[in-house]
Amino acid sequence: MKTLMFVSVFIALLLTGGKVIAEDEPKVEMGISEYSHTDQDHIQKTPKESKSTTDHSKLKELQGPFSSGPEVTKACLKCHNKAGHQFMKNKHWTWKHTHPKTGQKLGKGVLINNFCTNAKGNEGMCAQCHAGYNMTDSNFDFSNQENMDCLVCHESTGTYYKTPTTKGNKSCSVMFEGKPPIEWAKVAQSVAMPSRNNCGKCHFYGGGGDNVKHGDLSSVLLNPPKDVDVHMSADGEDFTCVTCHVGEGHEWAGSRYEMLVNDKVGTGKPGMPREVASCESCHSASPHSTNTIAGIKLNNHTKVVACETCHIPEIARGGVATQIDWDWRTMGKLKNGEGFKLKEYTQGDGHHRATYKSIKGTFTYAENLEPMYAWFDGTMRYITIDTKFDPSKGPIDINSFSGSHDDPNSRIYPFKRMHTTMPYDKGNNTLVYMNLWGNDGNALWGTYDFSKAIETGMKKNGIPYSGEWGFIKTYSYWPINHMVAPKKDALECAECHSKAGRLSHLKGFYMPGTGNKLLDIIALLAILGTLGGVLGHATLRKITSSRRKK
Repeated sequence: MKTLMFVSVFIALLLTGGKVIAEDEPKVEMGISEYSHTDQDHIQKTPKESKSTTDHSKLKELQGPFSSGPEVTKACLKCHNKAGHQFMKNKHWTWKHTHPKTGQKLGKGVLINNFCTNAKGNEGMCAQCHAGYNMTDSNFDFSNQENMDCLVCHESTGTYYKTPTTKGNKSCSVMFEGKPPIEWAKVAQSVAMPSRNNCGKCHFYGGGGDNVKHGDLSSVLLNPPKDVDVHMSADGEDFTCVTCHVGEGHEWAGSRYEMLVNDKVGTGKPGMPREVASCESCHSASPHSTNTIAGIKLNNHTKVVACETCHIPEIARGGVATQIDWDWRTMGKLKNGEGFKLKEYTQGDGHHRATYKSIKGTFTYAENLEPMYAWFDGTMRYITIDTKFDPSKGPIDINSFSGSHDDPNSRIYPFKRMHTTMPYDKGNNTLVYMNLWGNDGNALWGTYDFSKAIETGMKKNGIPYSGEWGFIKTYSYWPINHMVAPKKDALECAECHSKAGRLSHLKGFYMPGTGNKLLDIIALLAILGTLGGVLGHATLRKITSSRRKK
């Protein structure tokens, strides 16, 4: 079969835990296989015993037969008669969000990113991660509750999958061949609270592959060892995603658009729900021991340093790499007239990752990556399709954030920074929508023609286009919250408090140990003076107390 031609094959050996993992993968893979395998590792081999008071497999409404997802949803809504109205407000359904501070109109339905660039106009492919059915373009009917996808979040067999809602070009046609038919009644009867399997199908694979986008969200979190994520490991707390991302009425705490960096509420009183996904909501703002000087000093840090900064020392841990650079300029190379992948990066778990794809260009990966650190108040701002910029001042920030040492609501926070060289409108100095997916002569993933893809993408969405395009370097920033390490692996003091420490690039405030010896001496004397005062006060109290007893 032409699409299975291999130029070279090799075996990758990885020794871990006394096991030898052998992989027989092609280094060069013909054709396109984007987004076709995100369901394979999600079957729950040892599902937990359900605590639900309802056994859905016994309900007559779910006995079927069903022939489609909307039929299942219709059955769900007969009993859960408020769920549809609630879910209509959810970002997973609307793909829209208005930021309450900046007023920006955000969401996958409008934003541009520096991974696959734009979901808008490419809904036929991107809607695999929309919690609905039949979204083929931006004219989708968001008022039709029967097109809501209950199963993507609630089925527990791991056999459910989604395919593109429209057809791609011939090189994409083999992506979803050979999949077994969905047993609609079986998956409907399996519904439960969302597991990490449900969430991970989209959130682990965003941007084009496993851990590509976030750096701290990968398939490793399906069953992580304790040293990768102490909260989600079965040897740790064995949390699911919704343990922290709590909420009511199909609205969940936590958002990349609007983050709570400094939780003023902290732990709630008994019986009170925690409505935010923050470290303080469980651990309080003083999580360290107050019986030691070190613990007291660490608790003082929490006013200005996010918990994640010390307790997530590296991202892309556990053997799954993350992308740190994407160069679209090299896109379009073919072998015998056909697109291909060149898989020359072998990650820690032994799998080979594509360093080149005909449809996307060239990639650079990293593992056990030290985050970037900056002051952050939780407010993210985004470039939109109509944002004009000065190309000479690049790299351009696709998104940005605010925060400073002088702001009591800001903390030093970890980020993944992504670098991408991508197309833009040279005449209007804006970014562009590209027509990536489709079975026509204008889709980039088939024609490999930027001119046609950009012109079609802009025209289809009614965006002014000068007709002249070029490449520009960009950055995007992804706040880090997952892959919390055990406390024994938290950062040591010297990793920040040193001249070449992790925070040495942050200016405008004094931090001990970073090079100013005079200030270090003054600070040390102040600490010793304070300690002496405390000890002296305690001694005097003891002496006074003993005299009174006499």
